[in-house]
Formats: sequence, C-alpha cells, structure tokens
Amino acid sequence: MEVQGRIKMIGETQTFGSNGFRKREIVVTTEEQYPQHIMVEFVQDKTDLLNNYQVGQQVKININLRGREWVNPQGETKYFNSIQGWRIEALQAEASGANMPPVPPADAFEPAGDLKEDDHDDLPF
Repeated sequence: MEVQGRIKMIGETQTFGSNGFRKREIVVTTEEQYPQHIMVEFVQDKTDLLNNYQVGQQVKININLRGREWVNPQGETKYFNSIQGWRIEALQAEASGANMPPVPPADAFEPAGDLKEDDHDDLPF
C-alpha cells in the first residue's frame, strides 16, 4: 500500500526502553477533495530515511498497516492500529513537468528589426 501527499510535519527520532527501540513520525497531507492528514511512523533503521526530506515536499510512502491487541489491567481488550512506513520517495520530478520541452533562454530570440506598414502583405495567409 502507499500514501501520497505533501509533507506537513517531520518529527524527531524518539528512543524508547533499554533495548533502544527508535521511532520517527511524519505527517503527510493528501491532495484530494477532502485532504487527510495521515501520520506514518518509521521504526528502527528506517527512521534515517526521513533525513533527506523536508516540510512541503511531495512524497510517496510505501506503508504496512499494523494492528495489535492489548488487555488492560481491568481485563478489557483494546485494539490499536498503526501505519508503518518502509520506503519514501520524492515526487518533485513528476510534479515539475518533467515531460515538458525545454524553454529556450530569453536571449535566444532576436528582435524582428524594422517592420514597415506594407510588409504585412507578403504573408501567405
């Protein structure tokens, strides 16, 4: 599965417990009729994947949906979901019109020179 959108927030890497579990969160805003703010977490060595990204960038994130069950001290069962990212890539090249032909520099055009009122009759149309 994947999520596409513009980066709204990138959190700092957090470290938990004595085993050094690492987690880093990113929020991506989808671009649709009703934009959604989707929080995706990257864990362990995947937290470093976010180092080269910044707020405002268009990205595609490959994700896994995770779910777990937890029984609280009162014996009630609770369920939690998380969205875990495992790959991220920038979409800037596609959004900037990579398929557009190059635009010649402004100095590539020469002025038309002296035009006379009678010259317009030489046109083939």
